[in-house]
Amino acid sequence: MEIQQRLLKFVIRTNWILFSVASIIGLVVSPPDFASGIVFGGLIVTLNFHLLYRTLKKAFRPSHLVSHNVVLAKYYIRFIISGFIIFVLISGHYVDPLGLFIGLSIVVVSIILATMSELTKLIFKEAT
Repeated sequence: MEIQQRLLKFVIRTNWILFSVASIIGLVVSPPDFASGIVFGGLIVTLNFHLLYRTLKKAFRPSHLVSHNVVLAKYYIRFIISGFIIFVLISGHYVDPLGLFIGLSIVVVSIILATMSELTKLIFKEAT
């Protein structure tokens, strides 16, 4: 159970760090609509990740097991709301789609970094 908690903490921490760094860099060096795309995309994906974590944590509590249908319903509701927000942001020309894509990629990059970190630890642990 230790590795799962370590990975989760790493991903959560890295999400916020990458979101902050990408947002600041975007605000400093890019046009406002591109920077707002990074900010909104990062917020959407990071909040979705946290909400998914809370949903799954509550669903798997031994004292309060929840039906898989409830978990799936919450997932799809969150997915539809996110899709609608993204649609409004792009169709209303509030954000640049490429900036939004970069913002939405923050969690993926965090997960890749966490995986690389754990693989590095395992490889060097085996080498010693």
